[in-house]
Amino acid sequence: MDDPFALLFLTAAATLRVATPLILCAMGGLFSERSGIIDVGLEGKMLMAAFFAAAVAAVMHSAWWGVAAGIAGAMVMALLHGLACITYRGNQVVSGVAINIIAAGLTIVWGNAWFQRGGQTPALEGDARLLSLFFPRAGDNILVYVALLSVPLTWWIVARTRFGLRLRAVGEMPLAVDTAGISVPWLRYRAVLLCGLLTGLAGAYIAVAQNAGFSRDMTAGQGFIALAAVIFGRWHPVGAFIAALVFGFAVDLQGRLALLNTPIPSELLLATPYIVTIVVVAGLVGRSRPPAADGQIYERG
Repeated sequence: MDDPFALLFLTAAATLRVATPLILCAMGGLFSERSGIIDVGLEGKMLMAAFFAAAVAAVMHSAWWGVAAGIAGAMVMALLHGLACITYRGNQVVSGVAINIIAAGLTIVWGNAWFQRGGQTPALEGDARLLSLFFPRAGDNILVYVALLSVPLTWWIVARTRFGLRLRAVGEMPLAVDTAGISVPWLRYRAVLLCGLLTGLAGAYIAVAQNAGFSRDMTAGQGFIALAAVIFGRWHPVGAFIAALVFGFAVDLQGRLALLNTPIPSELLLATPYIVTIVVVAGLVGRSRPPAADGQIYERG
């Protein structure tokens, strides 16, 4: 492509397109983490959302029914995480890992039972997919714009609303929040449900917009990359957004290098986004401070 501006536009569009599920998932993870709930189950929520979005879109021939089903699937998983961590005061990391394992297993079992395609759903076509709105080559479907809007909206909720003030307080000093007569469990449940909503959108995007159906383990670690974006962004929406773009660019770069038939081994190219994630997170260990009560079980005295 000779036009440098066109190349720049397409590269930026591709980066944003790849980063969209990371942005949505990171904003969801930020709500959960800010409330004091560690959420390594972002991957499982996205995967479950992707499965239900593709399955329902295939049956109903409607992408919007698919998106709604994806959100519902992720919110059920979020409720399970909340039940384990908030109501029964279980280990938050173990609960998150369990969510990932459950999603990985159930999506294959249900996919085989419903469609007999080895865990895959039928290919989505026509109204069953979300297509580009203004720039066909850029892939700018509506969820891309929703992801962009989620960043200032998340900032506004966390930084400027009463709920956000209480959310930040419960992630730092839950005892003080409880002493003020505010329910710590109810605040945290609302946070994990918001996480479910946003990860549901992320998973639905992967299945009915970025791709044309569901395949086993199709999220491919993007939930973990989104969690890394939250850490990289120091638990701030804008910082997490920038990190998601960096990781999105790494994924797009990997794809472009693969097309150029470079001498770099294909295995190394496929690992590029994950190497970037590990390097970034490792470089921030000890320097990025999470919410003080993150991961701590709260019990009323």
